[in-house]
Amino acid sequence: MSRVNDRPFRFFVSSHKHLTYFPFFRYPCLSQHGSSEWVIIKRRSYFVALIEDKMYMRIKNVTGKAIADFSMIEEGDRIAVGVSGGKDSYALLHMLETLRRRAPVKYELMAINIDSGYPGFRADIIEQHLKEHGFTYHMEKTGHYDIIKEKRRPGSSYCSICARLKRGTLYALAQKFECNKLALGHHLDDFVETLLLNQFFVGSLKAMSGKMLADNGVTTVIRPFVYAEEKEIIAFSRTNNFPVVCCRCPVCGTADLQRKKMKMLLTELEKDNPFVKKSLLNALANVKPRHLLDQRLNG
Repeated sequence: MSRVNDRPFRFFVSSHKHLTYFPFFRYPCLSQHGSSEWVIIKRRSYFVALIEDKMYMRIKNVTGKAIADFSMIEEGDRIAVGVSGGKDSYALLHMLETLRRRAPVKYELMAINIDSGYPGFRADIIEQHLKEHGFTYHMEKTGHYDIIKEKRRPGSSYCSICARLKRGTLYALAQKFECNKLALGHHLDDFVETLLLNQFFVGSLKAMSGKMLADNGVTTVIRPFVYAEEKEIIAFSRTNNFPVVCCRCPVCGTADLQRKKMKMLLTELEKDNPFVKKSLLNALANVKPRHLLDQRLNG
């Protein structure tokens, strides 16, 4: 079942080298006034409805709660959504669009995909999905793989350096397309695993934030899936047949070794306490500075 919407959309066209294709237009939309021009485009968008089962309602509710709890979305926001081709980013994009159509405030979404240059990466599958569902999007081709091959230390993680490069590119593109916020698909499991990783291997008491100003001082990063568990997102993505695409890096499909250990630890702890992940997440919002050793907190 499809829903049809007609509405004007204000979009920034950067240059002919990085064209953004609008759904159901035969040709790229270009400004007649050269690059860096605003254009008003009237487009027809076809939104394919998600399957509204129990898991859909669960994820919609926890996403809405997170957005409200952390004031993630406000009137007039233009939100870039990082879409890697993985289950989390597809689910986030679709859920934000679902909420947008019913939200009391107006905001806009723009999907951004980063092609790191790994041989065999199927960016075309991601682009086709975005077209079919009527999303405004941008596909960015980079040479990150060449940088990683040159800079990565032997035995070190691909994921960490790749994530840093992608994040920097996302920040730059968010500014380029005048998006004041960047939405990322990190879920509850990511939050608690990062908390444990930093304690066990870095010696730091930190995890992630639901909403924070990026280091560039311009882009606000939001993580609306903070209350959603990975197993829920997996079920939701499978039900809706999202076309998951591997990034094609040499370790694609395998968790970072240290993160894998955290997953195994949490799985073991859940046998005795099924709510251990939620307890750890709650701890991040229930900090008692007087009972920590950091003297900067008690000075």
